[in-house]
Amino acid sequence: MIKERRSTRSSAVFNPGMESFMQNTEYVSPEFARQLILDELFDLSLYKRFREISGPELHPTLDELIKVESGHLGFWQELFNVEISELNFARRLKLEMIVLVCRLFGAPAIDLILEAIEVYGIRKYLTLWKQNKDNPMGKAVQGILKDEFEHEDVIVGRLKDRIINPDRIRNIFLGLNDGMVEILGAVAGFFASFGQNALVLLAGLTTAVAGSLSMAAGAYVAVSSENEVRRTQEEKARFLEGGTGEEPRTEPAIRSAAIVGVSYFIGASFPLLPVIFGAHTALWSILTAGTIIILVSMALAFLSGMDVKRRALTNLVIITVAAGVTYLIGMMVRNLLGIEI
Repeated sequence: MIKERRSTRSSAVFNPGMESFMQNTEYVSPEFARQLILDELFDLSLYKRFREISGPELHPTLDELIKVESGHLGFWQELFNVEISELNFARRLKLEMIVLVCRLFGAPAIDLILEAIEVYGIRKYLTLWKQNKDNPMGKAVQGILKDEFEHEDVIVGRLKDRIINPDRIRNIFLGLNDGMVEILGAVAGFFASFGQNALVLLAGLTTAVAGSLSMAAGAYVAVSSENEVRRTQEEKARFLEGGTGEEPRTEPAIRSAAIVGVSYFIGASFPLLPVIFGAHTALWSILTAGTIIILVSMALAFLSGMDVKRRALTNLVIITVAAGVTYLIGMMVRNLLGIEI
Protein backbone atom coordinates (compact mmCIF):
# COMPACT_ATOMS: atom_id res chain seq x y z
CA MET A 1 0.00 0.00 0.00
CA ILE A 2 1.23 3.50 -0.83
CA LYS A 3 1.92 5.60 2.23
CA GLU A 4 0.85 9.23 2.29
CA ARG A 5 3.86 11.43 1.52
CA ARG A 6 4.95 13.87 4.18
CA SER A 7 4.73 17.50 3.26
CA THR A 8 7.92 19.38 2.48
CA ARG A 9 7.91 21.28 5.77
CA SER A 10 7.37 18.17 7.85
CA SER A 11 10.30 16.52 6.06
CA ALA A 12 12.64 18.88 7.88
CA VAL A 13 11.34 17.59 11.19
CA PHE A 14 11.49 13.90 10.39
CA ASN A 15 14.84 14.00 8.58
CA PRO A 16 17.83 14.38 10.94
CA GLY A 17 20.15 17.17 9.94
CA MET A 18 17.62 18.85 7.65
CA GLU A 19 17.29 22.10 9.57
CA SER A 20 21.08 22.48 9.90
CA PHE A 21 21.50 21.84 6.22
CA MET A 22 18.89 24.44 5.29
CA GLN A 23 20.96 26.96 7.23
CA ASN A 24 24.28 25.83 5.76
CA THR A 25 24.28 25.12 2.00
CA GLU A 26 27.95 25.40 1.14
CA TYR A 27 27.88 21.70 0.25
CA VAL A 28 25.86 22.47 -2.89
CA SER A 29 26.66 24.90 -5.70
CA PRO A 30 23.86 27.11 -7.05
CA GLU A 31 24.17 25.44 -10.46
CA PHE A 32 23.82 21.96 -8.95
CA ALA A 33 20.74 23.05 -7.02
CA ARG A 34 19.26 24.51 -10.20
CA GLN A 35 19.89 21.32 -12.19
CA LEU A 36 18.36 19.20 -9.44
CA ILE A 37 15.22 21.32 -9.39
CA LEU A 38 15.00 21.29 -13.19
CA ASP A 39 15.21 17.49 -13.16
CA GLU A 40 12.24 17.29 -10.81
CA LEU A 41 10.32 19.88 -12.83
CA PHE A 42 10.98 17.89 -15.99
CA ASP A 43 9.64 14.66 -14.46
CA LEU A 44 6.56 16.45 -13.13
CA SER A 45 5.88 18.10 -16.48
CA LEU A 46 6.30 14.79 -18.28
CA TYR A 47 3.87 12.99 -15.99
CA LYS A 48 1.29 15.72 -16.57
CA ARG A 49 1.70 15.47 -20.34
CA PHE A 50 1.43 11.69 -20.14
CA ARG A 51 -1.87 12.06 -18.36
CA GLU A 52 -3.16 14.29 -21.14
CA ILE A 53 -2.35 11.81 -23.91
CA SER A 54 -2.95 8.49 -22.11
CA GLY A 55 -6.06 6.45 -21.62
CA PRO A 56 -8.04 6.22 -18.36
CA GLU A 57 -6.31 2.96 -17.36
CA LEU A 58 -3.07 4.87 -16.68
CA HIS A 59 -4.64 7.90 -14.96
CA PRO A 60 -4.59 6.54 -11.37
CA THR A 61 -0.90 5.65 -11.62
CA LEU A 62 0.01 8.97 -13.23
CA ASP A 63 -2.05 10.90 -10.67
CA GLU A 64 -0.04 9.34 -7.85
CA LEU A 65 3.24 9.96 -9.67
CA ILE A 66 2.26 13.61 -10.15
CA LYS A 67 1.49 13.89 -6.45
CA VAL A 68 4.82 12.36 -5.43
CA GLU A 69 6.83 14.39 -7.93
CA SER A 70 5.12 17.63 -6.86
CA GLY A 71 6.31 16.88 -3.35
CA HIS A 72 9.85 16.27 -4.59
CA LEU A 73 9.89 19.55 -6.49
CA GLY A 74 8.59 21.49 -3.51
CA PHE A 75 11.10 19.77 -1.25
CA TRP A 76 14.13 20.90 -3.26
CA GLN A 77 12.78 24.38 -3.97
CA GLU A 78 12.22 25.01 -0.28
CA LEU A 79 15.51 23.42 0.67
CA PHE A 80 17.56 25.61 -1.66
CA ASN A 81 15.20 28.59 -1.51
CA VAL A 82 15.03 28.57 -5.32
CA GLU A 83 11.81 28.54 -7.34
CA ILE A 84 11.88 27.56 -11.02
CA SER A 85 8.63 27.33 -12.95
CA GLU A 86 9.84 26.82 -16.54
CA LEU A 87 12.12 24.26 -18.18
CA ASN A 88 15.14 25.35 -20.18
CA PHE A 89 15.22 24.88 -23.95
CA ALA A 90 17.08 21.54 -23.93
CA ARG A 91 14.65 19.97 -21.47
CA ARG A 92 11.62 21.36 -23.33
CA LEU A 93 12.91 19.83 -26.55
CA LYS A 94 13.53 16.50 -24.82
CA LEU A 95 10.05 16.63 -23.31
CA GLU A 96 8.37 17.24 -26.67
CA MET A 97 10.36 14.44 -28.34
CA ILE A 98 9.35 11.95 -25.66
CA VAL A 99 5.71 13.03 -25.85
CA LEU A 100 5.79 12.67 -29.65
CA VAL A 101 7.11 9.12 -29.36
CA CYS A 102 4.41 8.28 -26.82
CA ARG A 103 1.71 9.76 -29.05
CA LEU A 104 2.88 7.49 -31.84
CA PHE A 105 3.25 4.27 -29.81
CA GLY A 106 0.75 4.85 -27.01
CA ALA A 107 0.64 3.10 -23.64
CA PRO A 108 3.57 0.70 -24.30
CA ALA A 109 5.93 3.64 -24.81
CA ILE A 110 4.64 5.41 -21.69
CA ASP A 111 5.10 2.22 -19.68
CA LEU A 112 8.69 1.82 -20.84
CA ILE A 113 9.60 5.46 -20.23
CA LEU A 114 8.12 5.38 -16.73
CA GLU A 115 10.43 2.48 -15.90
CA ALA A 116 13.40 4.33 -17.37
CA ILE A 117 12.66 7.44 -15.30
CA GLU A 118 12.31 5.29 -12.18
CA VAL A 119 15.74 3.72 -12.74
CA TYR A 120 17.35 7.08 -13.48
CA GLY A 121 15.83 8.71 -10.41
CA ILE A 122 16.93 5.96 -8.06
CA ARG A 123 20.49 5.98 -9.43
CA LYS A 124 20.67 9.76 -9.21
CA TYR A 125 19.61 9.92 -5.58
CA LEU A 126 21.76 6.97 -4.55
CA THR A 127 24.79 8.63 -6.13
CA LEU A 128 23.95 11.91 -4.42
CA TRP A 129 23.59 10.18 -1.06
CA LYS A 130 26.82 8.16 -1.41
CA GLN A 131 28.79 11.30 -2.27
CA ASN A 132 27.41 13.23 0.70
CA LYS A 133 26.44 10.66 3.32
CA ASP A 134 29.01 12.01 5.80
CA ASN A 135 27.79 15.63 5.65
CA PRO A 136 24.47 17.43 6.15
CA MET A 137 23.60 17.06 2.46
CA GLY A 138 23.58 13.28 2.76
CA LYS A 139 21.29 13.45 5.77
CA ALA A 140 19.03 15.87 3.95
CA VAL A 141 18.43 13.56 1.00
CA GLN A 142 17.63 10.49 3.11
CA GLY A 143 13.96 11.37 3.30
CA ILE A 144 13.52 11.90 -0.41
CA LEU A 145 15.53 8.75 -1.15
CA LYS A 146 13.13 6.73 0.98
CA ASP A 147 10.30 8.47 -0.83
CA GLU A 148 11.79 7.43 -4.17
CA PHE A 149 12.03 3.79 -3.09
CA GLU A 150 8.74 3.52 -1.20
CA HIS A 151 6.53 5.52 -3.55
CA GLU A 152 7.64 5.65 -7.16
CA ASP A 153 8.99 2.09 -7.21
CA VAL A 154 5.67 0.74 -5.93
CA ILE A 155 3.55 3.01 -8.12
CA VAL A 156 5.29 2.12 -11.36
CA GLY A 157 5.27 -1.51 -10.22
CA ARG A 158 1.45 -1.39 -10.30
CA LEU A 159 1.58 -1.64 -14.08
CA LYS A 160 1.08 -5.40 -13.94
CA ASP A 161 -0.39 -6.13 -17.34
CA ARG A 162 2.46 -4.96 -19.51
CA ILE A 163 1.74 -4.63 -23.19
CA ILE A 164 5.44 -5.03 -23.95
CA ASN A 165 8.37 -6.50 -22.10
CA PRO A 166 10.98 -3.81 -21.28
CA ASP A 167 13.78 -6.38 -21.31
CA ARG A 168 12.73 -7.42 -24.80
CA ILE A 169 12.85 -3.82 -25.99
CA ARG A 170 16.33 -3.38 -24.55
CA ASN A 171 17.42 -6.57 -26.32
CA ILE A 172 16.11 -5.17 -29.58
CA PHE A 173 18.20 -2.03 -29.17
CA LEU A 174 21.25 -4.09 -28.22
CA GLY A 175 20.76 -6.29 -31.29
CA LEU A 176 20.49 -3.22 -33.52
CA ASN A 177 23.63 -1.77 -31.97
CA ASP A 178 25.66 -4.98 -32.38
CA GLY A 179 24.57 -5.43 -35.98
CA MET A 180 25.51 -1.90 -36.95
CA VAL A 181 28.91 -1.93 -35.26
CA GLU A 182 29.98 -5.35 -36.54
CA ILE A 183 28.83 -4.92 -40.14
CA LEU A 184 30.19 -1.38 -40.31
CA GLY A 185 33.60 -2.78 -39.40
CA ALA A 186 33.19 -5.53 -41.98
CA VAL A 187 32.17 -3.10 -44.74
CA ALA A 188 35.19 -0.90 -44.02
CA GLY A 189 37.51 -3.91 -44.26
CA PHE A 190 35.84 -5.19 -47.43
CA PHE A 191 36.19 -1.82 -49.16
CA ALA A 192 39.89 -1.75 -48.25
CA SER A 193 40.39 -5.32 -49.54
CA PHE A 194 38.09 -5.52 -52.55
CA GLY A 195 37.46 -1.92 -53.59
CA GLN A 196 34.45 -2.94 -55.69
CA ASN A 197 30.88 -2.13 -54.77
CA ALA A 198 29.36 -5.45 -55.90
CA LEU A 199 31.88 -7.55 -54.00
CA VAL A 200 31.53 -5.45 -50.83
CA LEU A 201 27.75 -5.81 -51.03
CA LEU A 202 27.94 -9.57 -51.50
CA ALA A 203 30.44 -10.03 -48.68
CA GLY A 204 28.54 -7.65 -46.40
CA LEU A 205 25.18 -9.37 -46.94
CA THR A 206 26.74 -12.78 -46.38
CA THR A 207 28.34 -11.59 -43.14
CA ALA A 208 25.08 -9.97 -41.98
CA VAL A 209 23.06 -13.13 -42.56
CA ALA A 210 25.67 -15.30 -40.86
CA GLY A 211 25.88 -12.89 -37.94
CA SER A 212 22.12 -12.72 -37.44
CA LEU A 213 21.84 -16.53 -37.49
CA SER A 214 24.72 -16.81 -35.03
CA MET A 215 23.15 -14.23 -32.69
CA ALA A 216 19.77 -15.97 -32.91
CA ALA A 217 21.33 -19.34 -32.12
CA GLY A 218 23.21 -17.86 -29.18
CA ALA A 219 20.05 -16.27 -27.82
CA TYR A 220 18.15 -19.55 -28.20
CA VAL A 221 20.77 -21.50 -26.25
CA ALA A 222 21.05 -18.80 -23.57
CA VAL A 223 17.30 -18.48 -23.03
CA SER A 224 16.81 -22.26 -23.07
CA SER A 225 19.48 -22.67 -20.40
CA GLU A 226 17.99 -19.87 -18.34
CA ASN A 227 14.53 -21.44 -18.62
CA GLU A 228 15.87 -24.76 -17.38
CA VAL A 229 17.48 -23.14 -14.36
CA ARG A 230 14.35 -21.12 -13.59
CA ARG A 231 12.08 -24.15 -14.04
CA THR A 232 14.22 -26.23 -11.68
CA GLN A 233 14.25 -23.50 -9.02
CA GLU A 234 10.51 -22.91 -9.23
CA GLU A 235 9.67 -26.62 -9.15
CA LYS A 236 11.91 -26.98 -6.11
CA ALA A 237 10.06 -24.14 -4.42
CA ARG A 238 6.69 -25.70 -5.28
CA PHE A 239 7.81 -29.06 -3.88
CA LEU A 240 8.93 -27.48 -0.60
CA GLU A 241 5.58 -25.67 -0.39
CA GLY A 242 3.69 -28.93 -0.77
CA GLY A 243 2.79 -28.61 -4.42
CA THR A 244 1.29 -25.15 -4.11
CA GLY A 245 2.40 -22.00 -5.83
CA GLU A 246 2.45 -20.77 -9.39
CA GLU A 247 3.37 -22.86 -12.39
CA PRO A 248 6.90 -22.27 -13.73
CA ARG A 249 7.03 -19.26 -16.08
CA THR A 250 9.50 -19.31 -18.94
CA GLU A 251 10.38 -17.06 -21.86
CA PRO A 252 9.87 -18.80 -25.24
CA ALA A 253 13.38 -19.41 -26.55
CA ILE A 254 12.33 -19.36 -30.21
CA ARG A 255 10.69 -15.96 -29.85
CA SER A 256 13.76 -14.53 -28.12
CA ALA A 257 16.01 -15.97 -30.83
CA ALA A 258 13.84 -14.45 -33.55
CA ILE A 259 13.84 -11.02 -31.89
CA VAL A 260 17.62 -10.97 -31.48
CA GLY A 261 18.31 -12.29 -34.98
CA VAL A 262 15.92 -9.92 -36.74
CA SER A 263 17.06 -6.87 -34.77
CA TYR A 264 20.69 -7.73 -35.54
CA PHE A 265 19.98 -8.00 -39.26
CA ILE A 266 18.06 -4.72 -39.28
CA GLY A 267 20.97 -3.04 -37.55
CA ALA A 268 23.38 -4.62 -40.03
CA SER A 269 21.37 -3.25 -42.96
CA PHE A 270 22.17 0.39 -42.14
CA PRO A 271 25.89 0.20 -43.04
CA LEU A 272 24.91 -1.72 -46.20
CA LEU A 273 22.32 0.80 -47.46
CA PRO A 274 24.90 3.20 -48.98
CA VAL A 275 26.55 0.21 -50.68
CA ILE A 276 23.21 -0.89 -52.12
CA PHE A 277 22.75 2.60 -53.55
CA GLY A 278 26.15 2.57 -55.20
CA ALA A 279 28.67 3.92 -52.67
CA HIS A 280 32.28 3.15 -53.59
CA THR A 281 33.93 4.01 -50.26
CA ALA A 282 33.24 3.21 -46.63
CA LEU A 283 32.69 6.89 -45.80
CA TRP A 284 28.95 6.89 -46.45
CA SER A 285 28.48 3.68 -44.48
CA ILE A 286 30.36 5.23 -41.56
CA LEU A 287 28.23 8.40 -41.69
CA THR A 288 24.94 6.49 -42.00
CA ALA A 289 25.67 3.87 -39.37
CA GLY A 290 27.31 6.42 -37.07
CA THR A 291 24.21 8.61 -37.08
CA ILE A 292 21.88 5.68 -36.36
CA ILE A 293 24.21 4.31 -33.69
CA ILE A 294 24.15 7.64 -31.85
CA LEU A 295 20.33 7.64 -31.90
CA VAL A 296 20.19 4.01 -30.73
CA SER A 297 22.77 4.75 -28.03
CA MET A 298 20.71 7.65 -26.75
CA ALA A 299 17.56 5.52 -26.64
CA LEU A 300 19.36 2.60 -24.98
CA ALA A 301 21.03 4.88 -22.43
CA PHE A 302 17.70 6.49 -21.56
CA LEU A 303 15.92 3.15 -21.16
CA SER A 304 18.77 1.78 -19.01
CA GLY A 305 19.14 4.86 -16.82
CA MET A 306 22.67 5.47 -18.09
CA ASP A 307 24.39 8.74 -18.92
CA VAL A 308 23.33 9.52 -22.51
CA LYS A 309 26.45 11.48 -23.46
CA ARG A 310 28.77 8.82 -22.08
CA ARG A 311 26.93 6.03 -23.89
CA ALA A 312 26.95 7.92 -27.23
CA LEU A 313 30.63 8.82 -26.86
CA THR A 314 31.51 5.20 -26.01
CA ASN A 315 29.77 3.92 -29.12
CA LEU A 316 31.42 6.57 -31.30
CA VAL A 317 34.81 5.43 -30.03
CA ILE A 318 33.85 1.79 -30.66
CA ILE A 319 32.74 2.35 -34.26
CA THR A 320 35.79 4.50 -34.96
CA VAL A 321 38.12 1.80 -33.68
CA ALA A 322 36.16 -0.97 -35.43
CA ALA A 323 36.14 0.79 -38.79
CA GLY A 324 39.77 1.87 -38.48
CA VAL A 325 41.16 -1.51 -37.47
CA THR A 326 39.20 -3.50 -40.06
CA TYR A 327 40.13 -1.02 -42.79
CA LEU A 328 43.81 -1.42 -41.92
CA ILE A 329 43.44 -5.20 -41.94
CA GLY A 330 41.81 -5.01 -45.36
CA MET A 331 44.65 -2.85 -46.68
CA MET A 332 47.20 -5.35 -45.31
CA VAL A 333 45.40 -8.24 -46.98
CA ARG A 334 45.33 -6.39 -50.28
CA ASN A 335 48.85 -4.97 -50.26
CA LEU A 336 51.02 -7.30 -48.22
CA LEU A 337 49.49 -10.56 -49.46
CA GLY A 338 49.18 -9.34 -53.03
CA ILE A 339 45.43 -9.88 -53.45
CA GLU A 340 44.11 -8.18 -56.58
CA ILE A 341 40.43 -8.08 -57.39
